[in-house]
Amino acid sequence: MTSWLLKTCRLLCLCFTLPLRLLDMFGLRAAYKRLFPRLMYNRTFRYNDLMHSEKRQLFRNVNTFANSDGTLRLLEIGCGSGANFQFYPYGCTVLCADPNPHFETYLRRSMDANKHLTYEAFLVLPAEDMREVEDASVDVVVCTSVLCSVPDVMKVLQEVRRVLKTKS
Repeated sequence: MTSWLLKTCRLLCLCFTLPLRLLDMFGLRAAYKRLFPRLMYNRTFRYNDLMHSEKRQLFRNVNTFANSDGTLRLLEIGCGSGANFQFYPYGCTVLCADPNPHFETYLRRSMDANKHLTYEAFLVLPAEDMREVEDASVDVVVCTSVLCSVPDVMKVLQEVRRVLKTKS
């Protein structure tokens, strides 16, 4: 079933990025960067309804990465409009990163709807270069529907490894 979920996520990502690729060809990317967050925000509710049990299962163990004092700092790469927030554990501190600054309005709506979380910051940056995030500073990194759309997956994974705390 995980294979099916992965294939579905990749297909959705390709479908959502196709218009971006076409607009790039015609020089209309700036308009799309403003429209895409709105489209994604509106799709988030339907997608979460369809995938609720799968997402609940995927995120069921996130709280096991909490520190001994119970704190948990989570970085979500490609956070978009915050579609995963409802699945994060109570008291989690969320640091959000996305290359599109126009997601922030919708991200704030999602944070308002998920009062069980603490919102640390929204960083506008590509996943391949997250130098604004300190080394070994987060307990968990989440990146759903991201790796299928980045130019360099290995650089993203290197950045993930750099920012993750090592557990002893």
